[in-house]
Amino acid sequence: MGARIAVVIVLSTLFSYLHMFHTLRTEALDTLERHVAERATREEAIFKLAEDNHAAFNRALEESIRALPQEEVNARFERLFVRLPDGSIRNRPEGFDGTRQVGLFVPRGIPVDDWMRRRLVAGYEVLSQYGPAFLVRFKDTFITLAEQPGLIYWPERPTYSQEAPADASVANAEYFLSSLPENNPRRETRWTSVYKEQVSGKWVTVATTPLDMDGQYVASVSHDILLEELMARTLGDHLPSAYNVIFREDGQIIAHPELDLKRAPGQSSAEAQQVHLRGILERMKTREGHDAFALPEYGEYVAVAQMHGTGWFFATIQPEHVVTQGALSAARIVLLLGVLSLVLELAIVSWVLREQITRPLIGITQTTARIAAGEFKVELDTQRQDELGQLARAFRVMADRIQHREEELRVANDGLEQRVEERTRELKEVHQQLVQTARRTGMAEIATNVLHNVGNVLNSVYTSSQVAKERVTEMRLEQVTRVATMLQERQSDLASFLQDERGRHLLPFLNKLGQNLVDERREVISLLDDVGRYSEHIGEIVKVQQDYARLPKVQEPVLLTQLVEDSLRINSAGLSRHQVKLERQLESLPQVLTDKHKLLMILVNLVSNAKYAMDHVPVSERLLRIKLERATHDQVRIELHDNGMGIAPEMLTRIFQFGFTTRAEGHGFGLHSSALAAQELGGTLAVHSDGPGKGATFTLEIPYHPVQEGT
Repeated sequence: MGARIAVVIVLSTLFSYLHMFHTLRTEALDTLERHVAERATREEAIFKLAEDNHAAFNRALEESIRALPQEEVNARFERLFVRLPDGSIRNRPEGFDGTRQVGLFVPRGIPVDDWMRRRLVAGYEVLSQYGPAFLVRFKDTFITLAEQPGLIYWPERPTYSQEAPADASVANAEYFLSSLPENNPRRETRWTSVYKEQVSGKWVTVATTPLDMDGQYVASVSHDILLEELMARTLGDHLPSAYNVIFREDGQIIAHPELDLKRAPGQSSAEAQQVHLRGILERMKTREGHDAFALPEYGEYVAVAQMHGTGWFFATIQPEHVVTQGALSAARIVLLLGVLSLVLELAIVSWVLREQITRPLIGITQTTARIAAGEFKVELDTQRQDELGQLARAFRVMADRIQHREEELRVANDGLEQRVEERTRELKEVHQQLVQTARRTGMAEIATNVLHNVGNVLNSVYTSSQVAKERVTEMRLEQVTRVATMLQERQSDLASFLQDERGRHLLPFLNKLGQNLVDERREVISLLDDVGRYSEHIGEIVKVQQDYARLPKVQEPVLLTQLVEDSLRINSAGLSRHQVKLERQLESLPQVLTDKHKLLMILVNLVSNAKYAMDHVPVSERLLRIKLERATHDQVRIELHDNGMGIAPEMLTRIFQFGFTTRAEGHGFGLHSSALAAQELGGTLAVHSDGPGKGATFTLEIPYHPVQEGT
């Protein structure tokens, strides 16, 4: 039987691993898809804002160009701008302040006619109106005419238009070329490559949108967009064990954790990342309806989403081993639980056989031997209601009767010599009684052999009878007796009875009664199935509790990461029921010497309190973050942060007092006992909260005493 159970356990472990691997892989891909979609939507906001700004700006610019009278254009142009000795046209120096005013630059040699004057004056007015508003999200805004003259609002560098060389040209600039009709036939917003801006030394990209009037290209509006924060979020804010990448459709990398954009294009690290990126691009073209896919050659899972506006792609890459490790851990737990269940089952069966079957049978066998030896005063357990109890009572009755016969025989033998002649007939009767007594004694000897054989099958008989007894006891068989009594009372006129008002209901009643018995049988089977499922869950909880059922030691080696995981497993049922998500940041530390059971008690209390603190938080937002780290050279810190109901400032000083609680069903002992246990460990337990609705952080610090090698 043990071998068969072991085979079942091995197969269950294998199927559990396959199921867990498939489940975790699906969950990992779903998580990646959601993460990438959310991040792409968040990061594309600045680019979509630039497009919206350009659309509004171009509408205002076109209206201003059409509405300005030519006389006013010439007057304002002469009042604002002047041709300098170097041949360029710029703002009049005596009234120009670049921090509040728009700067103009017309390179030397560019002819200025009425049409250009109209566009420059209109652009100056519109840019003066919109530029300060755009400065909230963008470092500058500038207009470039089709003939290259430009207007710029850039308070960070107010003298840019005044200091530019007289023959400066933007003819080869990427943003200028992208606005020309032959390069941008769809007349949409275009984005330049990423480059380092010379003034601030920061990475930027330029968004440019052309403006056409009456089919003629007249100007374009542009923003310089800083990418420092985007790159920092891309590299620093990622899923555990994963990293993020941003790249263009042509393969240019915008942000990558292992690629420094300052490297020369020919360096080996850049080449390796380009090969990796090409693999992602090729796989993107063949994916089927999902944003997440696998890269088997790199052992990775990848999710990609396009950032609307720029055409850039945001990708999150997670190693495959993160998923397989979870499946292997779950399989090991299933195998361990199976082995423990097998050992526990064999122990229970052994105990039941010894206490309920073997020991009573040994007592009955010994009693049989004593009866056969003539000792009739026997002690048997006659209180049991099963077959062994019935057998003990039968033995007791048999022993009493044999004792009674023996006493009668002894009395008869005492007067035998004196009553030989006159009691011949009585002797014959006594002889017959002796023969019957001998026969009963022989029956006792035979019973000994019978009991030996019966003992081998009593376990199965007892189990079967108990199950049958429970099922039959719950069935409503008294209804059958009522029907039989009714039929017996009307036996003489049964035919007429079946035709009257009560008799006609008899057969439907019998049919319903049979269906009721079938339903009750189905109910019993369903209950037995429930017992099986509950027993499996109880076995999982018993396993964790058994690990800590031993007597505690004052100091013993403890692996803190494993102790934190054990506290989560003890609370696993409640965490699953409350649908709390877990985020672990557990630093790998060597074993430390501490009181294992006090530390576990503290962690279990803190996890349980955090779970209840998030009852009023929406299910999708419930998050418990656990962090384990080496605080100092002689301290270890464990932090548990929840985003639950939080703690009011006036309660922070009372939270660890005995009897203080905020829950109606609470007793106010958990945190008090945890604080005392932390002091006994030589550490501290503290709490911090920014106020109601802002969550709470409990910080446990204990002494760091690593286990020395050889101890």
